[in-house]
Parts: sequence; structure tokens; C-alpha cells
Amino acid sequence: MLIQFANLRDLEGAAEAIERLGVPLADIVMYTPRQMIEQIDKEMAAASGFAAIGQEINLSKAHRAAAEMGRHWLLVAAPGQEQAQQIADTAHAWRAERGQYYGRFIIEELIEHPDDLPQVAESPDRGLDSQSPSGTEEERMVRHETAHARR
Repeated sequence: MLIQFANLRDLEGAAEAIERLGVPLADIVMYTPRQMIEQIDKEMAAASGFAAIGQEINLSKAHRAAAEMGRHWLLVAAPGQEQAQQIADTAHAWRAERGQYYGRFIIEELIEHPDDLPQVAESPDRGLDSQSPSGTEEERMVRHETAHARR
């Protein structure tokens, strides 16, 4: 799973809570915004033409945009859907913005927010459906920051 947070404090709290679920510390990796940008740039340079068929390229672009806005990530090994959902629920309690489970054939968003719009369509040409009025990840992140500030 790849889980996105607005700040380091929430990421660290979530990492501790996920470890308490029984996930070994060796299966939890933290990425700073700079580390994520470096990782994405390296992967994009090595991506094959097949990566453009699915949403991997669009996800990488969205993750890079989030990293440029200062977002942090946890990469957590989740061997099955049930454990992935438990990890996502725990991360959501720590204000995770996104929680993507990389299954065998599909990448599934496991963290939903009340202000998310219904997913309409996404494709290699259209890009990732960020579920925001403008269709941008930046707007989605700002909306979630504003919603969390009100709580």
C-alpha cells in the first residue's frame, strides 16, 4: 500500500499505529517529499511503454504533484485485501489523504473522504480522476486540508 499524508507528524503516528496492528517495522517504509520525487523520477525514466496502458503513469504524476506540495508517504506491505483495509482504516484515523492498495491486477483507493466527488473516468489520455471539481490533485489536497482544519 502507498499512503499519503499532509505532514510528518500524522505519518509517524500512523506508522506507529500500523505497527501495533502487527505489521513488522521492516514492512513499513517512510518517504519524504524529496525521496518520493527522486523515486518517481527514477521509475519514470525506466518505465516501459506498457506502463502507459494502465494508470501507473498517471498515479506517478499525481504522487509527484503531491510531493511538490510537501506530502509524505508510507509504503506498507499488505499481503491481502483484509489487512490492506485495516491498514487504510488506521491510516485514515491519522488523517491520511490517500491509501492505494496495489493488488495483483488493480490499484484500489481504500481511503475515501466525505467531500470526494464520484469517480467519472480516467484513462492514460485523460489522466487520474482526482475526484475534485477542477480534476487536479492540488485542489483535492487543499480541500482535505481545509476540511481537517475545520475539525
